[in-house]
Amino acid sequence: MVNTKTTGNNYEDIAVKFLQQKNYEIITRNFNIHHGEIDIIAKDNSILVFIEVKARTNDSHGTPEESITPKKQQALRKTAEGFLFKHPEIQFKESRFDVIAIENNNGEIQIRHLIEAF
Repeated sequence: MVNTKTTGNNYEDIAVKFLQQKNYEIITRNFNIHHGEIDIIAKDNSILVFIEVKARTNDSHGTPEESITPKKQQALRKTAEGFLFKHPEIQFKESRFDVIAIENNNGEIQIRHLIEAF
């Protein structure tokens, strides 16, 4: 039986491949501090991008991106601040928060990349 952590990692792998095809440089995955976790941190040219990956197998609980509540957004912002504090060596001109929304409808994968999602 596959657990939710394994399933989440599989969707994050899909997101990483998607981003690499768009020439994003992956800095790290699953950055954790006490405020929370950021799934993927990458660079899009000189922009540092904090990326939340959300996936759904059906729409009974809404779209993947609808699950990123204001409280979750606040936690992501604080976690990003923690990352920047721990990694002053990272060079960038600006930063943003993106969402990779993945829907798996009976094996048919659909990916939406929401740039500057919040």
